[in-house]
Amino acid sequence: MRNKGNILVRIDWLMILIYFVLVFIGWLNIYSASYTEDTTLSMMSQPHGRQQVFIGLSIFLIILILSIEAKFYERFSSVIYLVSLLSLIGLFVFGKNISGATSWYSFGGFSIQPSEFAKFATALALAKFMSDTQTNIKLLDHLLKIFAIIFLPALIIIPQPDPGSAMVYAAFFFVLYREGLSPIYLLLGFSGATLFVLTLVLDPMLISIICAVLALIIYFKNRKKKHSKFLYVAVLGLCIGLSYSVNYIFENVFEQRHRDRFNIVLGKEVDTKGIGYNTAQSEIAIGNGGWTGKGWLEGTQTKGGFVPEQHTDYIFSTVGEEWGFLGSSFVVFLFVALILRVLYRADLQKSKFSRVYGYSVAAILFFHFLINIAMVMGVFPTVGIPLPFFSYGGSGLWGFTILLFIFIKLDANRINEW
Repeated sequence: MRNKGNILVRIDWLMILIYFVLVFIGWLNIYSASYTEDTTLSMMSQPHGRQQVFIGLSIFLIILILSIEAKFYERFSSVIYLVSLLSLIGLFVFGKNISGATSWYSFGGFSIQPSEFAKFATALALAKFMSDTQTNIKLLDHLLKIFAIIFLPALIIIPQPDPGSAMVYAAFFFVLYREGLSPIYLLLGFSGATLFVLTLVLDPMLISIICAVLALIIYFKNRKKKHSKFLYVAVLGLCIGLSYSVNYIFENVFEQRHRDRFNIVLGKEVDTKGIGYNTAQSEIAIGNGGWTGKGWLEGTQTKGGFVPEQHTDYIFSTVGEEWGFLGSSFVVFLFVALILRVLYRADLQKSKFSRVYGYSVAAILFFHFLINIAMVMGVFPTVGIPLPFFSYGGSGLWGFTILLFIFIKLDANRINEW
């Protein structure tokens, strides 16, 4: 028998509390990043004023999401996914170019970025497909369909060009791993990324020799096991082929701004006044904060406007300068607590759809959180990945709000599932 208890009792208030604390702290830092002596709380000409409107609309979205029957999200997941794909394709015809990327629809003075909403749509579609009783992640044809669901939005986003948003879809590999995908796929992906970066620093011939030596060591270590020699040769050939193709990909597929950012992070170039200016100033701002920070509205780098786009992708540098190491650690703690809470609640789900969706939420939040902070601290190239609930922008805030609160709704409905 179904228990139709009050949703206010069943809902996970801890996740909601962390969400609102993050949104509030984010707004405080957006206010600081756009603050001048003439600034008032409700100035709509400033990012913090517009962010207040975005937060207000987010509350409306929360009420709407929690009011809709939980089964709606599973039943219409395919439709939501299809609409998101069409919205991404439509950008090539109706999109507006902003900062070199055609990623927005513009309606007068208002812009919306559909890639922010495609994340939760993809999570729903993946959860729906994987929850099918006939789906087996270990079957190649099923796995190919899963990869198609995940990477189709990314393939549409890449030519905009928006490589940062496209990268986020790699987070879904964590979901597949939790659902039984062989770790070999994660190992291959990590090895491929490592090989790519190493080849940008070292000569391909040296990389090939290292790969050959490693292959021989692994082969002789496992020679008693019945592994095909062809497998070792094939993997070695793939590694060598990748190492010799990296330079071509880097020079002909990447745009110049992307190449410059990689070169700066890898130490091949030093450019604190050009393409590397944002990162250099961000590092200075974080370094200025020390242990306790300079105090809210007191950051010299922040008040001086030295960090471009500080209220968007570089918002964490404001936290570092004005709140210091302790304040930054508190923000990191909040993100980690939210992600772990989502994972914990996902493991409790009776429905595979809800569980897979919960894993997707945790993976997407973790990927954004990790890459954004690494980017702001200069250990990862600038790729335009916002910090969830923190960075300025309506599309980002609404997209992450919808992503999280659909799971909160599914979790609240857990006791009603058969």
